[in-house]
Amino acid sequence: MKKSKKLLDIKKVLFYNSINNHILILFVLIASACVFSDFYFKASNLTIPFIITTTVSSIITFIGIPQLKKIRAKQIIREEGPRKHFLKQGTPTMGGIFFIPIGIIISNILYFNEDNYDIILTLSFVIIFFMFIGFIDDFLSSKKNINTGLRSNQKILLQSLISLIFILICASNNLIPQNIQIPNKVFNIGNLIYPLGIFVLLAESNSTNLTDGLDGLLSGCSVLIFTGLAISILIENPSDNFTLAPLCIAMAGACMGFLFLNKYPAKLFMGDSGSLAIGASLGGIALISNHLWSLLIMGGILAAESISVIIQVSIFKISKRLKGKGHKLFLMTPLHHHFELKGNNESLIVSSFWLITLFLVIVNLIFLIKS
Repeated sequence: MKKSKKLLDIKKVLFYNSINNHILILFVLIASACVFSDFYFKASNLTIPFIITTTVSSIITFIGIPQLKKIRAKQIIREEGPRKHFLKQGTPTMGGIFFIPIGIIISNILYFNEDNYDIILTLSFVIIFFMFIGFIDDFLSSKKNINTGLRSNQKILLQSLISLIFILICASNNLIPQNIQIPNKVFNIGNLIYPLGIFVLLAESNSTNLTDGLDGLLSGCSVLIFTGLAISILIENPSDNFTLAPLCIAMAGACMGFLFLNKYPAKLFMGDSGSLAIGASLGGIALISNHLWSLLIMGGILAAESISVIIQVSIFKISKRLKGKGHKLFLMTPLHHHFELKGNNESLIVSSFWLITLFLVIVNLIFLIKS
């Protein structure tokens, strides 16, 4: 009995060490990419914002955990979710209110007197307000002691309102180009870019929200996508986008700092306050920098998570109407739950999704360099 317990403890230590190694590798990879970009593009400034935001985000988030426990902001696990997730019941949530502002504040401090500061200010607006929508949802969920805070139609309405205001601000200041680059062809769509922009913000924020279902999944993928977006911007516009690229990397650093506490087993969840803000920032930056196509490629995991839900619901409803009984293509959606119910380890799923995201980021960068 003692031997089996000792063996189990050793396995746990080795398992946690492997997770820590994955986090360290990710940090070194992003830091190296920042150093290389600063050296190659010369005028870019990615390394310092990344290290600062990672450090500050980690410290502030760590300090914030006891405060969330005091106000009983705890995660409520939905009943229809995987049974293993009930072990996570009571883990502090709403972590987004700590790490999201870090990326925004540091970006504003660094570029307050720089050219194109209005871009940082406009993006800060949409990110903060999406975080606030998520905060309301998290708060109500915690207060009601149920998994749902805002109803889905209420959440969509608030997101649409903020997206509309953001698009109007961008339109009045000519911040969004009226063409789309796919992939090396340019399509001028005129004013259609504005309804498309609202759709992008809604789709991206809800995709990140759906992806945030496993420890470290969204935070790790976000670090990679933000970094890939920063480098994509520098490759395409090396002379006049040194404001957006550091903002991307500041957000990457904020997510990285949070990841140290969000890794399995998570000490803290970001909640909707984090996931909605991440999606809004990715969508907003991609719109202004004209990198929607790059975001679509690099955010393949985010898209797959959303599409899996759409397919599952559609098949279930259609089959129920035609045959009287609903059928499912996946064991459970979003997609990561399907792999969970297949018997795969949570950390294995997370690291696999990270690797896929890294691969997609590299594919996008290679394509941009060649074109």
